[in-house]
Amino acid sequence: MKAIRLMKPGHFESVQIDQPTRPGPDEALVRVHRVGICGTDISGYLGKMPFFSYPRIPGHELGVVVEEVGAGVTNVRQGDNCSVEPYINCQKCFACRRGGINCCENLQVLGVHTDGGLRPQFLVPARKLHVSRKLTFEQLALVETLAIGCHAVARGDPGKGENVLVIGAGPIGLSTIEFVKLTGAKISVLDVNNKRLAFCKQTMGVNHVVQAKGDGSELDAIKAITDGALFTVVIDATGSNKSMSNALNYVAHTGKLVFVGITTDEVKFGHPLMHRREMTLLASRNALPADFDRIIGLIENGQIDTRPWITHRTPFDELIGNFPSYTKPETGVIKAMVEVT
Repeated sequence: MKAIRLMKPGHFESVQIDQPTRPGPDEALVRVHRVGICGTDISGYLGKMPFFSYPRIPGHELGVVVEEVGAGVTNVRQGDNCSVEPYINCQKCFACRRGGINCCENLQVLGVHTDGGLRPQFLVPARKLHVSRKLTFEQLALVETLAIGCHAVARGDPGKGENVLVIGAGPIGLSTIEFVKLTGAKISVLDVNNKRLAFCKQTMGVNHVVQAKGDGSELDAIKAITDGALFTVVIDATGSNKSMSNALNYVAHTGKLVFVGITTDEVKFGHPLMHRREMTLLASRNALPADFDRIIGLIENGQIDTRPWITHRTPFDELIGNFPSYTKPETGVIKAMVEVT
């Protein structure tokens, strides 16, 4: 069967691979219908994702249907439409035993450490499938993106009425905004791209947007928004070491800074600022099973509207030609969706 493999940064190939075997115990055979393209895929293409290995079949934002299940599988059955939780954990390490399966010491993320969904079929542990009787395959493929934001907001734990700053208005920033909204906090968004800021203001309904111009004016704007107090929670979703290093300047005394973006470069800051304000610095990696189930429910009951998210679609056979455009902010991509089958 045909698959798309990223051989090295900047170079995809269409390849023929073997059909999967029948599912073993606790496994499911799934057929892929939709694959979302996210920042991890773009970073892997650009050679900027530290956990990515090559050659690799990308694709971890997946809308699939179950074709067959192995012995012992009870949570899904043939014909179920599912979102895939792509974080394949060992279930044995210290992190897994503590419930931190999102940061398993031996983690294999589909499309990053091990082959993902840019192929018609593959085998997956059945425990990683989350069923919906209502959602479309495109909505199911968006669940993983939303889960990243869901987990990041849970890490920051903002309260109702608190001032929260989201830095970066790409897909992960937008997913973060969705879940900050559900807390009742007041949301500000900082980005360099005015088109993305306009989307946040007009479509996402955030309270304030600030363009980062690199001249220090954004700090003045942020102080005006917060009456000088700055933000109780700052979530940096840029994946830029420069932004992440600078983000401490926006955190209020006793506030929290969450890094949900990832960079291969060093993040540097002076300690006195962090110490003086008694900040809490947090990382947010992947998401937890409960996040997937929660998000499916929120989309099903209409609390999250996924319609504005998908701005670009491509047939599977045209992805290689179209992918470079998704790396360019001027193309206006929020979320590109690959139509596999």
